Amino acid sequence: MKAVLCKSFGPPSALVVEEVAALEPGDGQVVVAVKACGVNFPDTLMIQGKYQFKPDFPFSPGGEVAGTVMRLGPGTKRFKVGDRVIASVGWGGFAQEVLAKEERIIPIPPGMDFIPASAFLLTYGTSLHALKDRAHLSEGETLLVLGAAGGVGIAAIEIGKAMGAKVIACASSQEKLDLCREHGADETINYTTENLRDRVRALTKDKGVDVVYDAVGGPYSEPALRSIAWEGRFLVVGFAAGDIPRIPLNLPLLKSCSVVGVFWGAFLQRDQATTAAHLSDLVTLYASGKVHPHISATYPLERAGEALQAMMERRVKGKIVITP
Repeated sequence: MKAVLCKSFGPPSALVVEEVAALEPGDGQVVVAVKACGVNFPDTLMIQGKYQFKPDFPFSPGGEVAGTVMRLGPGTKRFKVGDRVIASVGWGGFAQEVLAKEERIIPIPPGMDFIPASAFLLTYGTSLHALKDRAHLSEGETLLVLGAAGGVGIAAIEIGKAMGAKVIACASSQEKLDLCREHGADETINYTTENLRDRVRALTKDKGVDVVYDAVGGPYSEPALRSIAWEGRFLVVGFAAGDIPRIPLNLPLLKSCSVVGVFWGAFLQRDQATTAAHLSDLVTLYASGKVHPHISATYPLERAGEALQAMMERRVKGKIVITP
């Protein structure tokens, strides 16, 4: 089979596509024939050695796939060959086949094609965990989303609206903000041309926002935190801007607010019962039409490096997908 391989840490241009041996499943494992693999910001960090997990070389990036069950290992019970599935695999998805643990696989919801299915699990799972478990977002509260036109940003907008919040979307261009409104944002802020704090103050009548969803980091984190309401919750989701901000600790004190980390990958391993309930909730939301991934482009395996470069340069709106 063909696979995109990372043989040493470096830029996307260093990735190669090679023929490798077919995969054999071990106990509790399933081999999935990959029809589509979502591209996510952690993929760009992993190939550079900047992510929390560092696979042995050579490895394929790609943490979420959609495809069909190809081979079953001993002890597997929930699936049969040919079943259409979504799998969360951590890495290995930029290939024609991938190994997945059976407990990290769910059926593709009825009516969902492979491409949107591959862009569903990580972004929507992260955002549901963030808003429900970490922020305890309540109906009627105001949610501010930084980097709102990205994959997790669009997911946060849609899930926030489904939970009854007013959503303010922040992005770097009018085109991106128009996309945010298409996915349910009530208000928008262009943080390259507008003052974020002044706009939040105006939109919330000086109250501030109850929850900040920050997957960007960099220069926007501190003004967003300064715009938070009394007893607000600031969600640390990621650092797509590249810089990890240093937050003055007097700010949480002055607003009696919480700065809360969101690490969905670790949560998957630590709380499988809640994870299963969340996955069921996401399938229900998709079936109801309240959430739907926005796919802006697809790439073949041979152009996986281009896809990751676009992600690194923050040129992606919604999600992009590799199609082996």
